[in-house]
Amino acid sequence: MFRSIVAAASLLILSAGPVMAGPPSSDQAFFQSVQGEWAGAGEIVAGKYKGTKFNCKLAGVQSLADAAMTIGGTCRVGIFSQRMEAKIHWAKGGYRGAFLDGALGKGLDIIGGNVGGSRAIFTLKRNELNGAMLARVTDGDKMTITISVRVGDGMVPVIGLGLNRIDAVTTSSVR
Repeated sequence: MFRSIVAAASLLILSAGPVMAGPPSSDQAFFQSVQGEWAGAGEIVAGKYKGTKFNCKLAGVQSLADAAMTIGGTCRVGIFSQRMEAKIHWAKGGYRGAFLDGALGKGLDIIGGNVGGSRAIFTLKRNELNGAMLARVTDGDKMTITISVRVGDGMVPVIGLGLNRIDAVTTSSVR
């Protein structure tokens, strides 16, 4: 479960939006702002592993041709590290994708999402677990990610992650 949650934290990310033929062109600005190398620390703030701190080093790559984004790298807890990868693409009127190998393996599925301005929110699912990941880019050089899970009628934050851009390229701020 920890690997699945940290994998979700590795990427960026709401409920499914309106059905459209393709992603809004404004979404590309957000994905472009995520391109590059990122590093930072996070913490599991609820659940069995509450208080566990981890560090991630990730690289984001955008593909304009097929409205896709891949982010991958390594997250580390103490001396243990785990390869992380998430892929998001536009399909059938919404965003879809997977963390690690998706819900059929050891990961999570992305089953919907909205991108707007400086943030993206994606719906996450694995078996009975429903959640969301919110990613927000500020000043082009900082990204915060919060992962929440549905408990009853509400959402409970489970993971917080703060990343800083570590490559030489700064993208303009997306608002």
